[in-house]
Amino acid sequence: MKIKRSAVHTTQAGTADWFTGRVWLDEIAVGVPPSALRVHRVTFEPGARTAWHTHPVGQVLHVLSGVGRVQQRPGSVREIRPGDTVWINPGECHWHGAAPDRLFVHLAIQEARADGNEAEWFEHVTDEEYRLSPADD
Repeated sequence: MKIKRSAVHTTQAGTADWFTGRVWLDEIAVGVPPSALRVHRVTFEPGARTAWHTHPVGQVLHVLSGVGRVQQRPGSVREIRPGDTVWINPGECHWHGAAPDRLFVHLAIQEARADGNEAEWFEHVTDEEYRLSPADD
């Protein structure tokens, strides 16, 4: 058993290569081999979002607070709220982030491949793509 004390956690700013706007990442868990588990708490300021990307083994997003948006390509923008859980299939191109006027916090849970890769990143989501109205569920 290993306990990682909260005092050793440091918040990292999201890189402009992968995010639009201000995003903060907190590492929650990184599995010890043979586990390839990765868990991060991700905080998005209003309007902030990821670039388009995929995960080789898929991803689960669990919303902790605020109001977010998620979209797969092709597909409609969807609004997500606290308690919602989103399963993103392996290789599914998507983005996620905050609503224009709300903070958004989620847990991002995924596995890495044997080479350590847990995501492949593409172009940034344009303002026009981001501003599309969320679809009704």
